[in-house]
Amino acid sequence: MLANTNGKPFNVRKFAAQLMKEIMLPMTVPELTLPCFAIVIGLIVLVWSADKFVYGAASLARRIGMSTLMIGLTIVALGTSAPEILVSIVSSLNGSPILAIGNALGSNIANIGLVLGITTLVCALPIQPRLRRKELPILLAVTIGAIALLANKTFAVWDGLILLAALACFLLWLILDGKRGGDIVIDEDEIHVDMSTRKAVAWFLFALALLLCSSKLLVWGATEIAVQMEIDEVIIGLTIVAIGTSLPELAASVASALKGHHDIAIGNIIGSNILNLLAVMPFPGLIAPSAISGDIFWRDGATVLGLTALLALFIYASGKNGKLGRFHGISFLCIYGGYLWILYQASTTQGI
Repeated sequence: MLANTNGKPFNVRKFAAQLMKEIMLPMTVPELTLPCFAIVIGLIVLVWSADKFVYGAASLARRIGMSTLMIGLTIVALGTSAPEILVSIVSSLNGSPILAIGNALGSNIANIGLVLGITTLVCALPIQPRLRRKELPILLAVTIGAIALLANKTFAVWDGLILLAALACFLLWLILDGKRGGDIVIDEDEIHVDMSTRKAVAWFLFALALLLCSSKLLVWGATEIAVQMEIDEVIIGLTIVAIGTSLPELAASVASALKGHHDIAIGNIIGSNILNLLAVMPFPGLIAPSAISGDIFWRDGATVLGLTALLALFIYASGKNGKLGRFHGISFLCIYGGYLWILYQASTTQGI
């Protein structure tokens, strides 16, 4: 039997494994360089082009006669979810529907755990009565319904159609509520009306093209990393892609809070989470129906539902003139950190 210099038996299997590790390690980093670069560039262009898309779309809509209120309720609201929507469509078309589902769920987790957590550390957010009466109950109902669709471990065409029908009802309610004079606050800074129709069309088409290209780049980079490192695509969607596509919400919420627009800061989170489930999540079912793992329902779906329920508890327990403050922000951030740790543990069990 072969032996080492220390007299111990020579383990061929262990030696081969160590040799392969030393050979593959220097190859892994260069192979991941391009996908990582694609993710960084894709995220930067995605966030910038989403803002310009809203800029052009809102200006164009204003030029053709839409009211400021209607623009805010439709184009601006959907515009903040444009990165998630485009990533969901592109990843589904590329045969990665699980990444799209992970992006939708992960964005909602990041919006409450990370974005709202950081925003409430910047300054306390007063809670408007409208949130308790209208948007928050809708968010709870939508979240419960969307997660329930994942319980059978498949996401099919009918699931996507149900969510799209709910989206149509939600947008119709927004429009009717706005016409009735509902207390909806629109950030006038987001609605630009000082450009010509030709310039508005140019910005709209240019930003839309950039959205598509950057989404394609981001999805390719995330998928390549998942393949090369043998990480489940859903984990990539729940972390890198979800955090990246939540950057517009983070920027908008912190900026609104610093400007004193507290109702916009928290309303942006609630509205974005509703749209993520109704406008982002349907596309995997419509374009690439597939089976999903139990982890998506029990781990990720439960986290979305738990964070949403905790947000509702904090808001309803705060009283009539309550606020979300640092205690709530730290709580959200701790839960989000714990969730990321669970995802890390899940990735290590796959041999990463």
